[in-house]
Amino acid sequence: MNNLRAGIGMTSARTRGRMVERLREQGISDFMVLAAMGAVPRHLFIDEALASRAYEDTALPIGFGQTISNPYIVARMTELARNGRSLQRVLEVGTGCGYQAAVLAQVAREVVSIERIAALVGQTRKRQRELRLSNIKLKHGDGMQGYAEGAPYDAIVIAAAFGAVPEMLKTQLAEDGRLVMPLGDDSQVLLVVTRKGDGYLEEKLEAVKFVPLLPGVS
Repeated sequence: MNNLRAGIGMTSARTRGRMVERLREQGISDFMVLAAMGAVPRHLFIDEALASRAYEDTALPIGFGQTISNPYIVARMTELARNGRSLQRVLEVGTGCGYQAAVLAQVAREVVSIERIAALVGQTRKRQRELRLSNIKLKHGDGMQGYAEGAPYDAIVIAAAFGAVPEMLKTQLAEDGRLVMPLGDDSQVLLVVTRKGDGYLEEKLEAVKFVPLLPGVS
């Protein structure tokens, strides 16, 4: 597990411990995911003015029309991506503030995270250095295209909603690799796509609400 800067300010380990207990009550059972959620200081990924709300189970704005997902959905998507396996390389589409990437970095050997908004990449790169998260590679690019240079991936996590699974991303999955994403426009569900040889199995899960996945860069 990655070393994160200790001590870290206004929220004690006890506060994060309460969040982890709530996640367990909500059905998150993967001990590695629960440990990751307890290790990553969520309050450092949001504006200081919102820091007192960091461990509530709610999404919060991070600027540029983007949000940091609520702790439950971050844990849920990480648990679905891991599926009890040891993860080597993971791709995240939609870095945002970097919180989901930081959690994934606790359960995977390497995380490649791609973000279309250059300003967010710059902010997150600085935060990543401060927290010494050395196994995350941040990329500024079009998430719809994924990052073929790093493929294949044991898991791909898409932190924004789209009406269909981007074909380019499916091809970047390793055998038995899992893609986890919110599927849909106004009405969204969590989707898991598993690669089996040349085919893909799809499983639709609970309703979710994410910002839309946009093509291109800005």
